[in-house]
Amino acid sequence: MTIIRLEDVTRTVALPDGRPLTILSGIDLEVFEGDRVSIVGRSGSGKSTLLNLLGLIDSPTSGEVWFEGAPARSFSAAGRDRLRGRRIGFVFQQFNLLARRTALENVMTPLLYDGGRDFWRRRQIATRMLENVGLGHRLDLPPDRLSGGEQQRVAIARALVRRPRLILADEPTGALDLETGSTVMELLERVADETDAALVTITHDPNIAGRSTRHYRLDAGVLSIRDEARR
Repeated sequence: MTIIRLEDVTRTVALPDGRPLTILSGIDLEVFEGDRVSIVGRSGSGKSTLLNLLGLIDSPTSGEVWFEGAPARSFSAAGRDRLRGRRIGFVFQQFNLLARRTALENVMTPLLYDGGRDFWRRRQIATRMLENVGLGHRLDLPPDRLSGGEQQRVAIARALVRRPRLILADEPTGALDLETGSTVMELLERVADETDAALVTITHDPNIAGRSTRHYRLDAGVLSIRDEARR
C-alpha cells in the first residue's frame, strides 16, 4: 500500500526582490507501507522543504501530493493537522522536548489531542512506549537529567506513541556520537517494524543512509535514486 506519493512536485518561494527561487524541482517519490527510504543531501539542497511536504506542513507550488490515496490539496487546514497528528510521526535532530515536563509527560503530549479512548489511557500508553524504548526506569525525569541518547529515545517514543503510518526522521543521529546514533537507529527501525510503518530518514551520514533499502540523493532541489536493495 502506498502511504505518500509526490508527483512532479515543485516548490518555489519569492525572494525579497520579487524574483522566484526554486527550492525543489520535479520531485517524484513514492513511499510504501513498511518502506525504508533514506534521502541524502548537502545543506541548502532542499531537504527541510522536502520533509515539510512529506509531513503535509507545506503545499507544493505545482505537482501533486497524495496521502493514502487522497490528494493532500483536498484536505482542509484542520484536516491536515488532524491527519499529521494521527498518521505522521516526526523525529528531529534537536529533540524538541518540553524542558519542564518529565519524560512521561513529554510522551503523553500527543495523546492530549486525542478525543477517543487513548486520551483516558494516555499515561498507560506513554508508559508502555517508554518501556519499549528502554526508559521505563526514567519516566519521572526531565530532559536535563537525561543523556543525549536518552533524550532522543524520549523523542522517538513521543513520535511513535500514536502508531503513525509514516515516520519522518530529520538527521535523527546528528547530535549523537557514533555508537549512540547506531543504537538509536536500531531502536527506531525496530519500533517501526512492529507497526509496519514507513520510515523516511533525511541525513548527511552515508552510514545511516546505508541502513535503508532505497537510497536517494537530493542535489540543488533535484531528487535522484542512488540505489535500491532487494527486499
